[in-house]
Amino acid sequence: MKFKLMVNEQVRPIDADEATPLLWVIRETLGLTGTKFGCGIGACGACTVHVNGRPMRSCVVPVRAVASAAVTTIEGLGASSMHPVQQAWIDAQVPQCGYCQTGVIMTVAALLEENPEPSEDDLARQLSNLCRCGTYTRMRKAIRILRRS
Repeated sequence: MKFKLMVNEQVRPIDADEATPLLWVIRETLGLTGTKFGCGIGACGACTVHVNGRPMRSCVVPVRAVASAAVTTIEGLGASSMHPVQQAWIDAQVPQCGYCQTGVIMTVAALLEENPEPSEDDLARQLSNLCRCGTYTRMRKAIRILRRS
């Protein structure tokens, strides 16, 4: 099926089955490999992107569900300049292996857009991404850096 998809503020032609998960359209069709495959069931968050500004796990979203939406990937988050969350991640030296970090950054960016001063309880409830390296302490340090600025 051929259609157009708005990704990172650009209309992109897509030729894919409408049931294809958004993750695979982003990675395989568009070649934007910053969005990672982690679990395939929406549990880990490595594949998180923004759809109309809201975080979504792209591995479980069929591309037809976002055909009229604006999708932002990690490549589009800091397209014009480094996003503050990306800079805080660098400043706090968050990544270890880094595999999950694009999804975590996308989740945190959306969270802070909605709630610029999240409490520790807010973070515990809303930051459900998994990090196999366990860099959660550094993630929280980066978020505290953002809350101070």
